[in-house]
Amino acid sequence: MELTANARIVLESRYLRRDEQGKLIETPEQMLERVALAVAEAELYWGQAKDVQQTASLFFDLMNEKLFLPNSPTLMNAGTPLSQLSACFVLPVEDDMSAIFDTLKLAALIQQSGGGTGFNFSHLRPEGSYVSSTGGTSSGPVAFMKIYNAATEEIKQGGKRRGANMGILNINHPDILTFINAKEDAHQLNNFNISVGIKNDFFKALDTGKTYTLHFSDVHGKTIEREVSAADLWQKLVHAAWATGDPGLIFLDTIQQFNPTPGIGTIEATNPCGEVPLLPYESCNLGSINLSKMLQKRENQDWQVDWEKLRRTIHLAVRFLDNVIEINRYLHPELKRMATGNRKIGLGVMGWAEMLIRMGIPYDSQEALQFGSQLMQFIQHEAQIASASLAAQRGSFPFIIQSQFSSQQRRNATLTSIAPTGTISLIAGTSSSIEPLFAIAYKREHVLNNQTLFEINPAALEILSRQQHFSEQMLDEIILKGSVQHIRQLPESVRRLLKTSLEIDYTYHIAHQVSFQRYTDNAVSKTINMPASATIADVENAYRMAWQQGAKGITIFRYGSKAEQVLHAGLKKEDEIVRVLESEIHDCKSSCHL
Repeated sequence: MELTANARIVLESRYLRRDEQGKLIETPEQMLERVALAVAEAELYWGQAKDVQQTASLFFDLMNEKLFLPNSPTLMNAGTPLSQLSACFVLPVEDDMSAIFDTLKLAALIQQSGGGTGFNFSHLRPEGSYVSSTGGTSSGPVAFMKIYNAATEEIKQGGKRRGANMGILNINHPDILTFINAKEDAHQLNNFNISVGIKNDFFKALDTGKTYTLHFSDVHGKTIEREVSAADLWQKLVHAAWATGDPGLIFLDTIQQFNPTPGIGTIEATNPCGEVPLLPYESCNLGSINLSKMLQKRENQDWQVDWEKLRRTIHLAVRFLDNVIEINRYLHPELKRMATGNRKIGLGVMGWAEMLIRMGIPYDSQEALQFGSQLMQFIQHEAQIASASLAAQRGSFPFIIQSQFSSQQRRNATLTSIAPTGTISLIAGTSSSIEPLFAIAYKREHVLNNQTLFEINPAALEILSRQQHFSEQMLDEIILKGSVQHIRQLPESVRRLLKTSLEIDYTYHIAHQVSFQRYTDNAVSKTINMPASATIADVENAYRMAWQQGAKGITIFRYGSKAEQVLHAGLKKEDEIVRVLESEIHDCKSSCHL
């Protein structure tokens, strides 16, 4: 398995097994062998022992060639006694003290085993509400979120990564203003992404200039109602997002419209990054195809998609993810019932930006948007064929009668999802998810116990190395700023092709999210990056665009709006940078004969 320096650092820090003394006892190749064999053992349920070895070999090659990687808990835990392989879960939070802490206990066990958790806190009574059992008053949803946050702070996921949560409160909850401003203090709820669950009726009130009703009814039928200005509430929400990056929005009516199993229940929450809307106790089992490996050169040396290679990868990846559900170790009976009942998987992509760069297609172009939809439609269609084929061998998912697929053969209630792929894309040595390049060169801070990683994009270097006026001095300038836009010796077409995240208008960020969402069962995790100069009106327009165009949620981030952020564009000439990047830079200089 060919690895960059950063990929090796990440694998050794988080993924490879160690003995009781902390000594590494596994190589990257042995990790892949462990995972491939463990996941292939599910074949025993429908085949013979020989099928396990044959399938394990296919799974190993799939990962070793970096064509596909599963979510982190699968890489970490498959083939170990822990064997909790799911990336994330949604858990219910009911208005009862015992239930609240039962959920917290299960969340703690999930996070300890490597999973993230999502919650909707809208069923909790507002702050100051009367509690008949004690004669006291309720602390409110945000107070309980702080308790969950404190628990997460003390639990590192599997001893390897910090816990992650999604906290949602619906727009009509009486405590919505407290929730909107909950992360005004950067030290509050630092283990939560927060999003407002918003429905179409709020936008109707907003557009007509009417008031909006905040409403809560407890289990005894006692009702709290308050009329507020929809416009004032909206402006406070948008301002908070502009100032801090939180809250995002979850479009609940859109999510429910595409709920594959409406007969089972209403979806109210998502996983921590928003790409998988889930019913209570459901989990997400994710994996991503490396699009940068799905290209082949034509006779004229241009790159094109190898559709047959992509098809084979999709079919094998669907089988892999379905097997994960079978061999997973579930920490609660209800988690197992829901996972095996609906058999939801989320096959996504990474390396989209690198694919576009190698094909010469600018990210901020209609061609890129149309190609994105075409590509995801192909992935969705082939995943459906693969799931139907598995259903013919193994049976459809048990809850299919309560689904929109009741007349079909289908193994999985959902098949596709676009996850952020922050870590697995680093292991694969490609760009993350469907994001544009964050920068040509950048540093990643506050990772791996507060280490800093330095990165330079190889696809960008390939393009630059072929330019007539490229030089060592130009390369140093590009690394320093993380951008090529100031390099006037480069053709305008190259500068446009290598535009980075903050140099691309936010409308194109949203358009890419919507283009992929059109052919994605679950949802699309996409950060709408904005420069520090972005206005409150920009944020407002982005939120409205996402809703109007059919996204299931939206998260924006204005550069510099958080005291601590992970990614920083550009690199200074430091010894550590030279050490980490020397191989990538050497390859580029060699290809240019510098």
